Amino acid sequence: MVDDLYQEIIIDHSKRPRNCHAMEDANRRAEGYDPLCGDKLKLFLKMEGDVVRDLSFVGAGCAISTASASLMTESLKGKSRDEALKLLEKFHELLTTDTPAGKELGKLVVFGGVREYPARVKCATLAWHTLRSALTDSSAEPVSTE
Repeated sequence: MVDDLYQEIIIDHSKRPRNCHAMEDANRRAEGYDPLCGDKLKLFLKMEGDVVRDLSFVGAGCAISTASASLMTESLKGKSRDEALKLLEKFHELLTTDTPAGKELGKLVVFGGVREYPARVKCATLAWHTLRSALTDSSAEPVSTE
């Protein structure tokens, strides 16, 4: 069943998150916090010009938050800033509307069921809001989902 496969991907990425480490040579950083769930995240980006060459995260969060951050980091390597921001918008649409997911989301479609649980949408989008801050904002203020 497709739902079982999606659950397996989320569980796998929450238990064995990819790119989960601090990055000392990152040239962009941002912090995110979800006060509702208590999830905290630090995101590290290594940008070369307008391209995301590498990214990683550290933090403490629920399975949805951790899996979302893990899959996000896998999805964005090599993308331009604009491509990353467009993917963020498509991901947000997936979680908040009934718009069918496009091919550009790849494995991220596993989060489509989250829209059925509105309280969990913030968990899934924490890493993405933090990404937006890292790409567009130079302030050191943590991003909140509130």
